[in-house]
Amino acid sequence: MKRVAIVQSNYIPWKGYFDLIAHVDEFILYDEVQYTRRDWRNRNKIKTPNGLQWLTVPVQVKGRYSQRICDTMIDSGDWAAKHWRALRSNYARARHFDETAEWLETLYKAAAGEKSLSGMNRSFLEEVCARLEIDTSISDSRDYSAAGDPSEYLCQLTMASGGDIYVSGPAARSYLCEDVFAANGISVEWFDYEGYREYDQLWGAFEHGVTILDLIFNCGPNAPDYLRYVRSG
Repeated sequence: MKRVAIVQSNYIPWKGYFDLIAHVDEFILYDEVQYTRRDWRNRNKIKTPNGLQWLTVPVQVKGRYSQRICDTMIDSGDWAAKHWRALRSNYARARHFDETAEWLETLYKAAAGEKSLSGMNRSFLEEVCARLEIDTSISDSRDYSAAGDPSEYLCQLTMASGGDIYVSGPAARSYLCEDVFAANGISVEWFDYEGYREYDQLWGAFEHGVTILDLIFNCGPNAPDYLRYVRSG
């Protein structure tokens, strides 16, 4: 049985996003939908001595209110260098920072030359997956042909990719019609983001909803042990 998840790309997202990737056989990036401002597509949180801080990738939005994520372009500027400096400043004391720094700095230098938000997000996702020992296939919704309302589209995309099981986050319960999937022989599974273990984390009370880099900096090679679907299978 092949499990498939279909999700918009995010900027270096939290551990639950990567756990979902690890749980499925194919993870399809669905960036053909409208870009939404002040969302996870181009920003994420890190911990600092002064509380949580947003790292935001500047994108071109003026006069482009209905643009798709895949059409959204990164604005010019030294955002990549600024993000790397912020991470270095706030995580230099983390137990595994030194062994991670060269890898991540190299990724940010490459990201500085990216023009496409989707392209940049995917590059980071693939590199982090490799670091976490996640070997799930990552593809793009534009690689397949599908149409219809949201439920029909997602069902067709699952079938087009050869999937038997569509795995969805809980937020989709408000709109997803499981009958559409059942009529086409596709099962729907609801992913549970609860129950993650805490780990030794810098700067005060534990925070789950921060970028995966927090886990990597603090736990290094043991980071996959804090996900549910990597080494345990």
